[in-house]
Amino acid sequence: MLYLDHAATSPVRPEVLEAMQPYLTGVFGNPSSHHTAGEAAAAALSDARARVARVLGMRTGDVLFTAGGTEANNLAVKGIMLAALGDGRRHLITTPIEHESILESAAFLQRFHGIEVTLVPVDDVGRVSPDRVAAALRPDTALVTIGHANNEIGTVQDAAGLRAVTRAQGVPLHLDAVQSAGWLPLAGLGADALSIAGHKLGAPKGIGALAVRGRVPLEPLLHGGGQERGRRSGTENVAGAVALAVALELAEAERETLAGTVGAATSRFIASVLHDIPTAQLTGAPGQRLPGTASFTFAGISGEAVLLELERRGVISSSGSACAAGSDEPSHVLLACGIAPDIAQSAVRFTFGRHPLPGDAPERLAAVVAASVSAAGTP
Repeated sequence: MLYLDHAATSPVRPEVLEAMQPYLTGVFGNPSSHHTAGEAAAAALSDARARVARVLGMRTGDVLFTAGGTEANNLAVKGIMLAALGDGRRHLITTPIEHESILESAAFLQRFHGIEVTLVPVDDVGRVSPDRVAAALRPDTALVTIGHANNEIGTVQDAAGLRAVTRAQGVPLHLDAVQSAGWLPLAGLGADALSIAGHKLGAPKGIGALAVRGRVPLEPLLHGGGQERGRRSGTENVAGAVALAVALELAEAERETLAGTVGAATSRFIASVLHDIPTAQLTGAPGQRLPGTASFTFAGISGEAVLLELERRGVISSSGSACAAGSDEPSHVLLACGIAPDIAQSAVRFTFGRHPLPGDAPERLAAVVAASVSAAGTP
């Protein structure tokens, strides 16, 4: 089986499993407990927090551990916006191609707290113009939240341009870096808040982090024990935090090499698919995209039928975001890029991991895709 759905989740790395094992067995104390067992857990948690902060280019105290990327995004959007209500700032800016955790958090704030939401449109490859964001800024704008790289089409945003326009107006910028972590450098982005998720990096599911600079007020969404400096109550997942730190460090150490090798193999795969299948159209930005993401539409063919044919041939891929799996609706990302609903429902996404396709494997994989598309279109 060839697994090409790493944007949905990746296998746990052996080094990560080994690093977290002691905190699932011998060092099992509650890090809030004031005894030897608790202090050992607290020390491991503190070390993990510092290691994550170093990779993200943030201060140790800025890092909050969460249950994953969805919680991190919810905490960023709701937490920053709710904290700003006291100052009369009720305006939020985002785009229509964001992950559901961003869009639904914005809808919640709009519905129950009267927040005004501006969706800045993207172009046909999913890029948002910093100038359009600048034009949407208002005196009462409390947050701009945008995905660093899109989870469906892989388009990478102009983070430096976005940072420049938000900083000029003193508005916090949150970047959803769940997909870009491990593929793109994060330390130099200058964002006020960053979200990451462990299971995209080789850590287990159920651990993530939100890094928020100390100057940005944040209203907690979970209340109780006051963990994470009162910003995220709940007994911390020590083993998960250790796993996230190790996975993030490994990914950062390998990032430049993998971006080159995986990116080159993916580009060959894309070129072969477009050559072999006349109806294939690449979605997302051809140049500004994640190295391991290749997403296509196949006009006149059901994307789900293609996926079934691919799996029969030993290739696992997806039609888009795993968080929207099972929906009959076409991708909101593709619709926002101006793709017609019937074409959007033909989408298939291939996302590669840290092992690039060797030799002529990209071309052979493209041939498998062509055969699967042909079979899916046969009555």
